[in-house]
Amino acid sequence: MKIGIHHRKGSFSDRWIEYLEEKKIPYVILNAFDNDIIRQIKVNEVTHFMWHFNQNYFEDMLHAKSLFRSVNQIGVKTFPNEDAYWHFDDKVAQKYLLEALGVPLVKADVFYHKKEAEKYVENTSFPKVFKLKGGAGSINVKLVKTKSQARKIVKQAFGRGFDAFDSWAVFTDTIERFWRQKTKHNFLRIIKWGFKGIFVDKQYKVFPKQRNYVYFQEFIPNLTYDIRLIVIGDKCYYLKRNTRDNDFRASGSGMLEFAPGKFNLEAVNIAFKAARQLNMVCVAYDFIFDSKEQPLIVEISYGFQPYVYDRCLGFYDTALNWNESKVNLEYEIVHNFLNGF
Repeated sequence: MKIGIHHRKGSFSDRWIEYLEEKKIPYVILNAFDNDIIRQIKVNEVTHFMWHFNQNYFEDMLHAKSLFRSVNQIGVKTFPNEDAYWHFDDKVAQKYLLEALGVPLVKADVFYHKKEAEKYVENTSFPKVFKLKGGAGSINVKLVKTKSQARKIVKQAFGRGFDAFDSWAVFTDTIERFWRQKTKHNFLRIIKWGFKGIFVDKQYKVFPKQRNYVYFQEFIPNLTYDIRLIVIGDKCYYLKRNTRDNDFRASGSGMLEFAPGKFNLEAVNIAFKAARQLNMVCVAYDFIFDSKEQPLIVEISYGFQPYVYDRCLGFYDTALNWNESKVNLEYEIVHNFLNGF
């Protein structure tokens, strides 16, 4: 066994490398973007290749899936595997996938022709939640309150389209967090994201416009939080995210709680069951609860922000029992990947 890792500082690979060194497992650092990466994988006799590729980097999204699929052809196992990466950062793909698996999810409607979308708008009720395929932290997510607003969105979707990165939303969200928390860290984030938000970092400019489809999701009223459940192997980790003031969005709010409160534990059961169906080493779910406290999946992902989850207080096991423990999700990922998931 020899592990190949594409390393980016601040990603999962920081701790993957620590784990491999602690366990004395042979590994090699590779650059996935090298022209001869396939030759390097063969020469180094790599058996497992790991890359925490990021939806915010266009080159990652352009290249990772093709490389993974190619090295699978020569028997190299990858993290994430194909079952995990093909729908990554694509809410539309996830809609179809979760519907096929029959798991409970928030109802969504997608249209690829303007006339069908216009007919839908005239015959449905509002509010609805409009989303683009990609984007994390509630970026590219808007509440559509009226038919008039929806008509404008449909016109733009099948016209000039939408920027894949809503820079102004990132900037305003960061300001809102600063005024709420008033920390030096967030003040520095305002400066950082101010430049990204106003001038737009070049890495976001290369993403293509989002057009010729429109995605509306059912609006669940009176939400004050959602929960993030992360299943890795036989453990399920918990995080509660409270909504912003006067807002329905919880993802990206920065208002986090790590001690499990009262919620319908069927969500944990669904998370374990769906992880087996999805065939994913690691799957993060965003759950909300309807008026009857029934859990509904909003979206899924193989990846998430590193280090945040160090503050988790433990995990649920497959019997839905809570177990207090220290948490290192990156170690859990590489352990389960290498030990025959």
